[in-house]
Amino acid sequence: MDFMKLLKSLDELLYELVSWLLFYPVTMWRSLMRPLRMMRYADTELADRPEDQYEDSLSPPLFLLITLLLSQGLSSAIPSVIDPSAAMKQLGSASNLLIARGVIFGIFPLCMAGTILRWKAVKMTRNSLRPPFFSQCYVAAPFAFLLVLGIDLIGVPDEKGVTAGMLAMGGALTWYIQAQVRWFMHDLEVGVLKALIAVIFAMLVAVVSALLVAVAITMTAKDIAPQ
Repeated sequence: MDFMKLLKSLDELLYELVSWLLFYPVTMWRSLMRPLRMMRYADTELADRPEDQYEDSLSPPLFLLITLLLSQGLSSAIPSVIDPSAAMKQLGSASNLLIARGVIFGIFPLCMAGTILRWKAVKMTRNSLRPPFFSQCYVAAPFAFLLVLGIDLIGVPDEKGVTAGMLAMGGALTWYIQAQVRWFMHDLEVGVLKALIAVIFAMLVAVVSALLVAVAITMTAKDIAPQ
């Protein structure tokens, strides 16, 4: 009986992993082309039963984590003046690096979601934070991928990727901010100026918080690393 349960679990795991090959590019395409629709989709899906949620796409946090994993693999493949394995060695493993990246880039949807709740004067709890956080993960993933890609390209030897890297970073910021402004206008029912101010405030908080967390992770890794 236990063996059959194990086989059943493996069947489900294999199907889930293989299904990502289909639903990941679908989710990425929809998030890039129709970010507001995906954010509304995330809000409505949480009202369904758990087994019925996100039937034709990846769940937002999983989508963000897979994107960071792909970004991490791409970073190791791009030649750089900085040792690409240095961060991995410092944190101990690739999984630890992925977790660190997940925490750092998870701050962006967290700050955006927190700003929305604050603007609506809604008490911030685990339940109230979940819907806006989930919806924000759909736009955080493409933003994180392009931003990290731009940073990696800037680090290509002999400055061969500086122009492409700057374009990727500029494109990431432009796309992310315009999507956020449109979403804030829709969700908060405010004009473009108020939405832009709220987005800029949230972005500043997110950037500063992400930098502080990155520094804290780096310092902690150095302290616990074997001498």
